[in-house]
Amino acid sequence: MLPLDGIKVLDLSRVLAGPLGSMQLADLGAEVIRIEAPAGKDDIRHWWPFVGDESTYYLLANRNKKSVTINLKSDEGKALFKQLAKDADVIIENFKTGTLNRLGFGYDTLQKLKKDIILCSITGYGQTGPYKQLPGYDPVIQAAGGLMDVTGQPDGEATRVGIPVVDIMTSHYVAISVLASLRKRDLTGEGEHIDLSLLDVQVASLANVASSYLLKGHVSTRVGNTHHNITPYETFDCADRPIMVAVGNDRMFQQLAQVMGHPEWKEDSRFQTNEQRIAHRKELRECLVEVFAEKSAAEWETRLSSAMIPCGQVNNVEQVFQHPQVKAREMVETTVHPKLGEINIVKNPIRFKHAKLKARMHPPLLGEQTEAVLKDYGVSEEAIAELQDKGVI
Repeated sequence: MLPLDGIKVLDLSRVLAGPLGSMQLADLGAEVIRIEAPAGKDDIRHWWPFVGDESTYYLLANRNKKSVTINLKSDEGKALFKQLAKDADVIIENFKTGTLNRLGFGYDTLQKLKKDIILCSITGYGQTGPYKQLPGYDPVIQAAGGLMDVTGQPDGEATRVGIPVVDIMTSHYVAISVLASLRKRDLTGEGEHIDLSLLDVQVASLANVASSYLLKGHVSTRVGNTHHNITPYETFDCADRPIMVAVGNDRMFQQLAQVMGHPEWKEDSRFQTNEQRIAHRKELRECLVEVFAEKSAAEWETRLSSAMIPCGQVNNVEQVFQHPQVKAREMVETTVHPKLGEINIVKNPIRFKHAKLKARMHPPLLGEQTEAVLKDYGVSEEAIAELQDKGVI
């Protein structure tokens, strides 16, 4: 048994933040039904690169789901959706603010269909405020939310994180907020309308950068691969490739000095505490750069790890999947796709002792389960054929 067995989710979301969030719920056992337009207007289905004619971007965010096509702008489509909604626990959507109301499925309307419904609305800027109508894509939010300004080299330009990190973080809040709402519903019988904004998520994720400003008025600047508050906590070029070293406390620095063959650093008044090391960051880095260049990254990783000093070689994506720990944790699994055959996907990282999360279903083709789902709701084959002829499904 999986934790969310018996929970039904209608997923109206597109692109990444919403679909990744609903996939978390699907992995945990919920029945997630993607509601898509018959023409397949989810942009993520059309993003390069492709394997066959399937987008690898789409494949990453939609395992363990069903796909049902419904034209929500048609009267027949609205009636079908209402029928599905009456039986749903959760509805996830990321239309622009107000769109769901205009379609006739705002929270108040949905509550009339099912009193304890949980609606999770994801937008760039939220349901309120002067920016509420604007679209918000991940890189725009990285810029507006301060992430780009603290990412990159000190003498370089503001830099976007190389993955859609705001979408990914928002997807986690989708799962967290839905799970919390399900718990509250079970206790009180009340539904919920969740208002998730990508900008809110990004601001909440500024972490120490936000805290330094709010409590000390400090406006952080780009520090490259170093750290504002801790040193050494950065990358160093070894004889062959870079390594990241994170010396989180004074005891670790004592160990670092010993491993690197310079025990005299332990007694150097410039380096004995983190505060002193911050004050003499440049001199410390010059010492470290010279020594790290003497050996390969693999050799330094072995030596530092043996002393329990956090470190890791800077890997490209191919090297990530060759990493012995990634292999040991079996972070790649296979599933069978009806058009592509056996495909590799990244496994859900949650490990339960009493439940195994896996890819039970491949990412669905557009509308793949439309007929099967509608038949489960009592729609006859003749009615389904008529709806198809009209372009409703």
